Amino acid sequence: LEQMRKDFVANVSHELRTPLTVLSGYLETLLDQSEGIEPRWLRALGQMAQQATRMNNLVNDLLLLSRLENQPEDREPCTVSVPKLLRQIHHDALALATPKKQIVTLECEPGLCLLGIENDLRSAFSNLVTNAVKYTPDAGTIAIRWWSDSNGAYFKVCDNGLGIDQIHISRLTERFYRADAARSTATGGTGLGLAIVKHVLMQHKATLNIQSELGRGSCFTCSFLP
Repeated sequence: LEQMRKDFVANVSHELRTPLTVLSGYLETLLDQSEGIEPRWLRALGQMAQQATRMNNLVNDLLLLSRLENQPEDREPCTVSVPKLLRQIHHDALALATPKKQIVTLECEPGLCLLGIENDLRSAFSNLVTNAVKYTPDAGTIAIRWWSDSNGAYFKVCDNGLGIDQIHISRLTERFYRADAARSTATGGTGLGLAIVKHVLMQHKATLNIQSELGRGSCFTCSFLP
């Protein structure tokens, strides 16, 4: 039954991709030729394009989650330059944070690499950083850190954002679980980001620790064994 569920989700997500691409393409064309369109229709077209983008993000996350669930565990890992990877993620985060006047800092231990699957690690780290930017109010701060000690290597993202009530923390990595559905909808979240993080960390024999307090912010820490 579990395999049937995985196959169903993967197949449906794949089949949704083509019609979504067609819809998004036509909406983009109409919006590009907006001069002769009445304002009331422009608003409707804009909302349709926004929802098509949201659905496309959901399909992409479902496909990624399906791939993570179904791919063989004996894939050959490689040495990943995490500082280089995080500099790219930091650059992308700054693009999202600048309009909100947020401060995003990055602190990396030079030369600290990790044995793993680079694309999967990129997805996990990027999800955590993007979430921090999305759920931190204007003029907030997000701190990204990568370091090691005798017990292993650690990736940590902290923010001074809205925070999460303790009753939700144990369920945050479940698919589609939302601590605040209205807030997730407003930010365009799919409800799958932390489920993706969890699967990537499981494949890398790593763990995720979440510390948060309402109104004071959150810290997400990924711990990798030496």
